Amino acid sequence: MFEQLNAKGDNTIGVLCLDTQFTKIPGHIRNRTTFDFPVIYQVVHGATPQRMVTEADPTLLDPFIIAAKELEAQGAAAITSGCGFLVIFQQQLADAVQIPLYSSSLIQLPMVHRMIAADRKVGLLVAKQAALTRRHLAAIGGESIPLCIAGMDAQPEFREVILEGRRNELDAELLGQEVLYEIDQLAVANPDLGALIIECTDLVPYGHAIQQRLGIPVFDIVTLTEMVHRSLSHRPFPR
Repeated sequence: MFEQLNAKGDNTIGVLCLDTQFTKIPGHIRNRTTFDFPVIYQVVHGATPQRMVTEADPTLLDPFIIAAKELEAQGAAAITSGCGFLVIFQQQLADAVQIPLYSSSLIQLPMVHRMIAADRKVGLLVAKQAALTRRHLAAIGGESIPLCIAGMDAQPEFREVILEGRRNELDAELLGQEVLYEIDQLAVANPDLGALIIECTDLVPYGHAIQQRLGIPVFDIVTLTEMVHRSLSHRPFPR
């Protein structure tokens, strides 16, 4: 399936997408209102959250490579994804195309770690904590970084709609409550939390509420995509 948002224009960003049907609310990387620059989407059929997040299915690599090449052929200037767990394929995907490819917000982890004091932790808000392995972190050189992690898989709205796909209608308010519950638990258990990265693209719409709660820098796939797009869109300064 190929979706397109304002394909006319320079420096289009391509997005590799999981095969999901639930509502993508504003702020989500697959919501058409999130960006003010052109974005094109390529859904990888069969790439469900179960296969990508829970199973880290290696047979998905080839379909994602094909999708990345299709986005490049469509004119994407850079490629990102709609699932942070795709980080496990970061190098193979980057090697498959001739344009920048960043598979996950987690690619920012080493940078964020260096931005904060050595006695502070980087927090991760992820779809499923048990599914985040050393292999995922090693893919971006983050395996030795001090972390504290909150997973969303115990929360019913997130689990039933996003992880398991039992229904397509998302209760955005309820999901927001679930997110803040997990964030509060993380903050209480980790008073040395210095910054947070939202791994799960489905939780990015709650970044503002998370930051209001924590009062620390919050990084996600949308902030990263905006930075990458800006790196491709320099303008001359007035003289």
